[in-house]
Amino acid sequence: MTDTQWTKKTFTLNTGAKMPAVGLGTWQSGPNEVRKAVKAALDAGYRHIDTALAYGNESEVGQGIKDSGVPREEIWVTTKLDNPWHKRVEEGITSSLKSLDMDYVDLYLMHWPSSTDPDDLKKHLSDWDFIKTWQELQKLPSSGRVKNIGVSNFAIKNLEKLLNDPSCKTVPAVNQVELHPNNPSPKLIDYCKGKGIHCTAYSCLGSTNSPLAKDETLAKIAKSKDKSTAQVLLMWGLQRGTSVIPKSVTPSRIGDNYQLDGWSLTDDEMKQLDSLPDRFKVCGDSWLPVKVFFGDDE
Repeated sequence: MTDTQWTKKTFTLNTGAKMPAVGLGTWQSGPNEVRKAVKAALDAGYRHIDTALAYGNESEVGQGIKDSGVPREEIWVTTKLDNPWHKRVEEGITSSLKSLDMDYVDLYLMHWPSSTDPDDLKKHLSDWDFIKTWQELQKLPSSGRVKNIGVSNFAIKNLEKLLNDPSCKTVPAVNQVELHPNNPSPKLIDYCKGKGIHCTAYSCLGSTNSPLAKDETLAKIAKSKDKSTAQVLLMWGLQRGTSVIPKSVTPSRIGDNYQLDGWSLTDDEMKQLDSLPDRFKVCGDSWLPVKVFFGDDE
């Protein structure tokens, strides 16, 4: 693969929209950190910021965007509908836009295929499911407040269920899922490609307690390229055709994670990373009232 300007690259979604390949993730970023992190990312050149109602930091994300002075229309903003809001999609997007202090978001995702009872988070709504949530989400783009809609944490089984339902008129533009060499999900990626659904990789650095932190193959590749393991992991994600949204609140690391231009991994290096034996999930489904991962993605 030829060296490329990854920081300028976009992926064209099934709507024709162009989403920047590299973004900043904001999950688990503490209060008063996110605003600075977003500004630091935009100062470094990022043009894609990912948040969610569930993260409780949308207003800080909005403030960070304003602080940067970068025009709103130059930035791709993704946020997500939280599980207890499945029956209140209209209120969900209204709440997010108010917190972000924006007229629209570029991408609105159903965060999980779990329609959780707002009065008891251990229960699933008895009269609702993600098919009905999607019916409501499909109405949003016509309002102009949401440019594209998609899903997150959808396994093949749930994507099949959604796409085969007669009410599904809009194929999700994106499926945002956990992807790294210890959770590579090649079958899921192939399935999505076949349906024209773009995959965004979250937890793409494998998080702090991941076996990747100690992986010798990864460390060796990074050393030979004079790159950090984080940079190598991001490149692996990009060369698989997925967008990546590494999370950091450290300005120096945010800058380092963006040093992706002018180099790439060889086919052999990609193969080595594809073949790592360890399996590890940062984000499972045991906290949800329903199972959403079925081990069918490899």
